[in-house]
Amino acid sequence: MKLLVIIPAYNEEACLADTVRGLTEVCPDVDYLVINDGSRDDTPKICDDLHLSHVDLPVNTGLASGVRCGMKYAYRHGYDAAVQFDADGQHLPQAIAPMAQAMRDQQADIVIASRGLAGSGAKGARGIGAKLITWLIRRATGQTIQDPTSGMRMYNRAMIEKFVREFDIAPEPDTISLLMRKGAKVVEVPAQMRDRQGGESYLNSWSSVSYMARTCISLLLFQWFR
Repeated sequence: MKLLVIIPAYNEEACLADTVRGLTEVCPDVDYLVINDGSRDDTPKICDDLHLSHVDLPVNTGLASGVRCGMKYAYRHGYDAAVQFDADGQHLPQAIAPMAQAMRDQQADIVIASRGLAGSGAKGARGIGAKLITWLIRRATGQTIQDPTSGMRMYNRAMIEKFVREFDIAPEPDTISLLMRKGAKVVEVPAQMRDRQGGESYLNSWSSVSYMARTCISLLLFQWFR
């Protein structure tokens, strides 16, 4: 399997070098691409100084556009699968091989690294929101996703092409639900994740609640009209 790891990065100077180093040490045969999403800190300088494989976006476009940029690269360069991988050190590269194995063995379109299957998961308001999203996805598709908000997902070639050609596809739980309703096979594998290893997340308490609310509204309403 020819595999690309897509690493969206916005103001990740504190974590990026260690994240890429850890990835290349554990998965030396896997390609990666950092998407520098208009960072205003030293992220671009780190990419240049360390000669990281990267693309520089001139302005911050957001996670969805950053991942779509990586998907276009994967599609044009003939990759069989692509992995969405956080730059902040939360995702562990040790999960990539089991994800690829599950994609091959189960003929999956999407493989999710699941904290829920590993016995952990989001806590507090985010945990409540994640359980609600799980319930809404089950109502929409008849299938249960234990960790719908996991940001570590592997997509096969057909899903890569959807990111490239369809305007409403994004790396979010409502899109996963939509693709499942359209016939995509989604499986999960157990995966441990760490806390952010440096810097600050854009998801503070208020934005976490807002994100969960938007996702739930999308699942409740837009899934039946798209």
